[in-house]
Amino acid sequence: MKGKLLFAISCLFCISNLALSQNTFDIVFNANDRDQKCKECINAFNQKPKEVSYSILRENDNLYFEVNDKNWFNLLFKNTDDGIAIDIVSKDRYDCGIESISNTQIKGILLKPIYSKELQSGLESTIQNTFRVKVGIIPKALLKDDLEYNILFLGRKNLCQYYITYGLDYYSWDLLDMGMYLDYLTYDTKQIRSSAQDGSAIRNKTLKFIIPFEKNKSNYSQADIKPIYDSLRTTDFDIKTLNIKAYSSIEGVSSRNAELHEQRAKSIVAALQAFQKPTIKTVVSSSENWVEFFNDIGETKYEHLKLLTKNEIRKIMAGPISTDMENILKNHRKAVVELELEKKEKNKVESANMLLAEFNSRIAEGKLDRAKEIQNSIFEKIKAQEASATILQDMKIPKQVKYAKIINKNITYKYILNERQALIVYNELLDLEKLAPKEGELKYNRVAIEIKLWRNKAIDIDESKLIKDINDLKKYGIDNSLISRMMVNFHIVIAEKLMRNRDFDNKEKSVDYVNDNYKNFSLSNYDYLSLAQFFSIYGNSNFAVKLLERKARSIDIDEDLLFYYLNLTLIDKKLTQDPNYRTILLNAYNLNNQRFCKLFNSVDKGGVTFQLLSNEYLRKTYCENCEN
Repeated sequence: MKGKLLFAISCLFCISNLALSQNTFDIVFNANDRDQKCKECINAFNQKPKEVSYSILRENDNLYFEVNDKNWFNLLFKNTDDGIAIDIVSKDRYDCGIESISNTQIKGILLKPIYSKELQSGLESTIQNTFRVKVGIIPKALLKDDLEYNILFLGRKNLCQYYITYGLDYYSWDLLDMGMYLDYLTYDTKQIRSSAQDGSAIRNKTLKFIIPFEKNKSNYSQADIKPIYDSLRTTDFDIKTLNIKAYSSIEGVSSRNAELHEQRAKSIVAALQAFQKPTIKTVVSSSENWVEFFNDIGETKYEHLKLLTKNEIRKIMAGPISTDMENILKNHRKAVVELELEKKEKNKVESANMLLAEFNSRIAEGKLDRAKEIQNSIFEKIKAQEASATILQDMKIPKQVKYAKIINKNITYKYILNERQALIVYNELLDLEKLAPKEGELKYNRVAIEIKLWRNKAIDIDESKLIKDINDLKKYGIDNSLISRMMVNFHIVIAEKLMRNRDFDNKEKSVDYVNDNYKNFSLSNYDYLSLAQFFSIYGNSNFAVKLLERKARSIDIDEDLLFYYLNLTLIDKKLTQDPNYRTILLNAYNLNNQRFCKLFNSVDKGGVTFQLLSNEYLRKTYCENCEN
């Protein structure tokens, strides 16, 4: 689930280019004793708990300062001459028709400051359990403009802090998905599944293929699509959804390239739909492959093209250079095909009650292989809401060692259906482990749920024993990559605990452990997102950026993951100057051009902030792609 987080960035004392032609009232800028006058204001910000938030709220033409902590508000505005002033900024200031943006501290219209006495007397509680006070009125001449509201915090009438508010998307995150063993390792359906490198199979799985195309052609080689056919013929899966991203190389006329995108995608859809009767849900997107073009010309004699606009590059590519670059361009004409597969259901026509009766008969006869097949079919009936989960209670399985795997599946499936049953399932697995102490998959499930319960403070654990239990899984045939993933999750939980206890030195050791060891196993996109947010929350955004930067330049990156990377980096002026960052911006534009351009809207219109356009590197990409 995605939400919006208002994030204030402080610009401290950058007053040298202040536009003093407008009325600055009685605010003092660049005073010699500013450090002394601002000492209490700065201390208030240093003492601000991370849970405290504030913003500017607009209602009609009125502006309110809103805060969720009255005590901190009173600490901030303690002295008579402590106050707030609002700088009202219009998006017109960043119009693409303007050659350059003037670098001034006051970017718009400065409103009259409001000082401590008026702020404290005007503060009122709102129904959202927050507090607000009116801090200004928007001038009538600006009411129809696209506006943002920067905050000047004043200490003894001196400008102490200048804040720009950024509206950044955030996403829910969790521990890395450890999966649950049924017949094989099954991952949470809300997440993109791990690759087969984990040594595990899953009931619903994803396959990814790349199909190349020749220049100016939409048909593909049968040899290139053969791996897809071979994979489908050797499995018991149907294609549930098909996601195709078709790419053309960047030379040529845009309209012809768009036509090739569409034809290439249609040819693949037709070929794969002919393979099966169930209709395939298909999602198709297409674009010119600027991302790999910029990636591949790096450190070549064509690298200078990175500095040009797309239109300038098109004009050059219309000449003989495109023939010279064919060895590069031929790799850019392709389709990235992702198939989500669903297990074929062998017992689809039988009712749940019929399957239950046969399951109990086969268990009684000792025909365990057939019983396992029927058990899976019952699970599918529950998943499709054709049967209630209570049917699991009616499956008659003797509590004996030879049935341990089947019992494990039934118990664990209850957890997969509803994680709120974690504690009940955990206790049942503990009991089953006494019966079958050498069943590695059973032990794995128990330890995975134990980590989850511990993280959610549902149980107390002996940390040294948990570490031993994780490492001992190797004795029972559990793959090293899965054990490493568990240990990373262990240190994520430990880092959270140490952070709460303000043991920052040891917290850093656990964060370093996570950073050093996540490379030992494959990651889903959701895992990447969870790790990146973990690093950011615990004060190591540089680890998060490093984790995602290479993936951000890949054309098959998950959209939400790429835009989360932009959240981390858009406000880093040094990073955005890197020529490789333009590749990342174009990647985001290709994935979802409307969402990309929306980043540069005002916060009120769902953007990060249009004041990003003061950065000439971001402005160049925005004006080239969003204003044409």
